[in-house]
Amino acid sequence: MQIVCLDLEGVLVPEIWIEFSQRTAIPELRRTTRDEPDYDKLMKFRLDILAQKGLGLPDIQAVIKDMGPMPGARKFLDDLRDAYQVVILSDTFYEFAKPLMEQLGMPTLFCHKLEANDRGMLVNYHLRMPDQKRAAVKAFKGLNYKVIAAGDSYNDTAMLGEAHAGILFRPPQNVIEEFPQFPVVRDYDGLRAEIDAARARII
Repeated sequence: MQIVCLDLEGVLVPEIWIEFSQRTAIPELRRTTRDEPDYDKLMKFRLDILAQKGLGLPDIQAVIKDMGPMPGARKFLDDLRDAYQVVILSDTFYEFAKPLMEQLGMPTLFCHKLEANDRGMLVNYHLRMPDQKRAAVKAFKGLNYKVIAAGDSYNDTAMLGEAHAGILFRPPQNVIEEFPQFPVVRDYDGLRAEIDAARARII
């Protein structure tokens, strides 16, 4: 049996922080895991900027409500779920993801949680567990699944390496150069073809 693990942002939906950066004209918030591999450092940087600007969870959620999946993502995911078990492994937060999950047909999502005060200001974030993407893939392998994983950023590479087959989807050049062992695809047709090819290799 096979299970496909997909990253969320950059694979099925746009990068939330980049969209928020554009809407608020705060260029510093464009920084993502494509640029900064240390997730704790990145999140503390984001929370500090939000505090300085007086922006909180309601401001971010208002932007997310106007976002949608990438073109073709829903059809790709629906077709994929007809043939495979699919789990979304993301370093986003449940407080961000729900409107987007509804537009994607509510696939299973493993991610993290945010902590806001009574004024809606973000004061902390809580990881479900350290290195949760890799740990989830390892657990699925322990349940006797063959795992195929796809993502786009530094924070996906441990998951891709742990899986029986890992695929990079529209990654930046720096990630391609640092992780040449993973095949690179640029569109959903290519991703589905690579997933199917991986299944044929690992059965």
